[in-house]
Amino acid sequence: MQNSKRNNTLFLVLTLLLLFLFLLNISLGSVAIPIKEVFKSLIGENLSKETWQYIILNYRLPKAITAVLVGMGLSISGLLMQTLFRNPLAGPYVLGLSSGSSLGVAFVVLGAGLLPEFATSLLLSSYGIVLASCLGSFLVLLAVLFVSHRLRDTMAILIVGLMFGSFTSAIVGVLTYFSTAEQLQKFTFWSLGNIGNLSWTSISILSISVFVGLLLSLFSIKPLNALLLGENYAKSLGLNYSKSRLIILFATSILAGSITAFAGPIAFVGLAVPHIAKLAFQTSNHTVLFWSTLLFGAIIMLICDIFSHFPGSDLILPINAITSIIGAPIVIWLLIRKQKMMG
Repeated sequence: MQNSKRNNTLFLVLTLLLLFLFLLNISLGSVAIPIKEVFKSLIGENLSKETWQYIILNYRLPKAITAVLVGMGLSISGLLMQTLFRNPLAGPYVLGLSSGSSLGVAFVVLGAGLLPEFATSLLLSSYGIVLASCLGSFLVLLAVLFVSHRLRDTMAILIVGLMFGSFTSAIVGVLTYFSTAEQLQKFTFWSLGNIGNLSWTSISILSISVFVGLLLSLFSIKPLNALLLGENYAKSLGLNYSKSRLIILFATSILAGSITAFAGPIAFVGLAVPHIAKLAFQTSNHTVLFWSTLLFGAIIMLICDIFSHFPGSDLILPINAITSIIGAPIVIWLLIRKQKMMG
């Protein structure tokens, strides 16, 4: 009973923190906008400056929504992979989806010189790169699903995913070797991640993909709890293991694949947030972990995005660098703290 009360209090604090950070994220930037004005804009009231309204609706709000979607999606897919493979180092990209996306984008960006001029301009547009990324991760997904159908051993799927990653990285390496400096720069910028350039259409597509992935994850809560005690025990409880595994793999693929397509491969979040949720709530129950991981993922991504902007400056650091710089020390500190508490 006491634990339940503690969890409810924590959920309330996290929800309020998420709302505050969402408003703060929109208010900070090269032009500082008071939080009160941001709130007025979001509830449809007129602001004292018209330019503020334009900045909020066209730049800041889409970026904040993208940060929340990316944080939630990657964190949940990380939680799914860690439970399915019973490996604390498993993350959303363990199936090789990120590598597949990178390969698709590398073919378009680095191999553009081999194509006719009209095809090059079409493929190098923002939607061309998104499409290439989607196609790359989708092909890897098909390969992983085919392999998972043939292989009964879950750990073998993990190894196959890593092999796909190595194979695609090798091809990207070959394409990189033959590329120009301009092509390399464009590919490097994509690989550093970006959540600030999405149109409302792109955000709508990403929202639908993330919603579908989260819905499939929500239906997987009972199987995930059963899998904590091992594959054989889960089967003895009457769990259709093959079907549950397929749903979990598919949910992760939708979440990680769509986010990588629109925002680039974003490191750390999917690997670390599930650990932060487990340490904060001190539970392995996925009913609690699902919602706590969602909240922590959105909060951490908003914090990382806030830190990537220098106040009063146009300078923006790559989101990928910030997630790792901020995140890695937090996880190390949490793990040391946990060890001390246990000791």
